[in-house]
Amino acid sequence: MDLTEIRPCRAEDLTPLDRHLPAPGAPDRHPGRFARQEAGLGTYLIAWRDGEPVGHGQVRWDGCAAPEVRAVLGDCPEFNGLDVRAELRGQGIGTELVRAAEELARKRGAGLLGLGVAHDNPRAAALYARLGYEPVTAYIDRWSYTDPQGRTHHEADSCTFLVRRLD
Repeated sequence: MDLTEIRPCRAEDLTPLDRHLPAPGAPDRHPGRFARQEAGLGTYLIAWRDGEPVGHGQVRWDGCAAPEVRAVLGDCPEFNGLDVRAELRGQGIGTELVRAAEELARKRGAGLLGLGVAHDNPRAAALYARLGYEPVTAYIDRWSYTDPQGRTHHEADSCTFLVRRLD
């Protein structure tokens, strides 16, 4: 694999992200994650190959928003929103992004990194198990987005929150 770089998102990355990794129905996804990063609440990691974004994921330094997870793990940093361009999946880009998130968490002194996986996503669950993540608690992942027509949509997925010790 010829992965050239994984680095935090920059303002000038938003346009190529929208072009190469669009968020159908949720045009505020990339700007929203970048805004969290600018506020110091997260780090939005972008994987680049040949000058194009090929994957992304966000470390939420304030932890998972789900109350079920917070009750068990408090503000354990969470890596979420992992996505790799469909035609490039299975080439290790997701693994590289998770490992980059782990390294950032270690550098900040975190002993754990968590992430959620939807019950209907066995491919992601297999990746996380292979990387050493273990289940902690079930939860409902709830989120909202505003579509281009200005309508707000509320979504929910049944998930399991997993953690990996970083020490």
